[in-house]
Amino acid sequence: MEQILHQLSKAIRSAIVGTKTQCKLIPHALHDLIELKTRPICLTEIAYDWCSVICENRQSLEDWEGLLLASLEIGFRHLDSQDLDTIPMLTHTEHHPEMVDVVFKTQKSEVIADLLHAWTMGYSLFIPLSACTGRLVCLHKFVPFSSRLRRFVILSVELIGYEGFKGVGTERFVGLLDHLHVTVEDMENVHEWLRLLLEILRTSEGTQLLSHWYWELLVELAILCSLLSRHYVTYNPQIVTFLAEAQEWSKLECWMGTVWVLWPPEADGITEEDLGRSIPLLFRQRPGAFQKLERWMERWSQRNDKNLPESFQRICKQAQEAAQHDTS
Repeated sequence: MEQILHQLSKAIRSAIVGTKTQCKLIPHALHDLIELKTRPICLTEIAYDWCSVICENRQSLEDWEGLLLASLEIGFRHLDSQDLDTIPMLTHTEHHPEMVDVVFKTQKSEVIADLLHAWTMGYSLFIPLSACTGRLVCLHKFVPFSSRLRRFVILSVELIGYEGFKGVGTERFVGLLDHLHVTVEDMENVHEWLRLLLEILRTSEGTQLLSHWYWELLVELAILCSLLSRHYVTYNPQIVTFLAEAQEWSKLECWMGTVWVLWPPEADGITEEDLGRSIPLLFRQRPGAFQKLERWMERWSQRNDKNLPESFQRICKQAQEAAQHDTS
């Protein structure tokens, strides 16, 4: 089967750069391949190569866009979107980025998923996934998300990172996140998502716009990544000030959980003052906050086989006493 496909590939390549008579035979061959039941993995590499040749010779092809979309479907539609090992290492050329306009203007969920599948599973720095950022942030307004498209948009966001989306604006990027409703189970790399959320929160705009869902998710990721993340994530003291001034108590509760997991005073003395100032304020506004913080810390303790920080008990006890005194 593989030998036959490679021979067919040579014939199709020749037809693409050949005469109009030869080109007319290509759609029929591609249609037959779309209907193929047994698909060797080499067909993905072959079809992706056709995409490059089609883009390179588009001026001489009557329906180059149709041929391109058919090739993408042949190469990627049948692959298991959950299995990262089902795709080979693809050879990317300078012509592959030319697919972006054609694919996104279709506004078809599975067609766009085909392209993102190719560029995430066979990810290469050469392929400008970041060139899709403007289209990705508004995609949910025009295209109903299939589970497959959602999968690959989430993976694209993970690979591009927040820095790659800065040019499209935090508000639009956060709007995309709200639509995706990302969970831990959706992620390939939880550390990258923790970094991404913390980078969003570096600005007051991000702190204001990020929904409560992602503040809760931030605590979950911090618990999962805590011991490895202290080395590459910097504590931002301005977040406490902003949340307190904006009276965003539920978000402050989540931020305090994140701080206790990632930067307790024992690991980062700079947080002692912030915690001592903000915890009493939080407990006054949300009397049940201590129980929630305690549950988070107990999960962290069990996961990492660590005792609760001494400072947690001390500062929380002082804060509870201060809150009770204020209400008495």
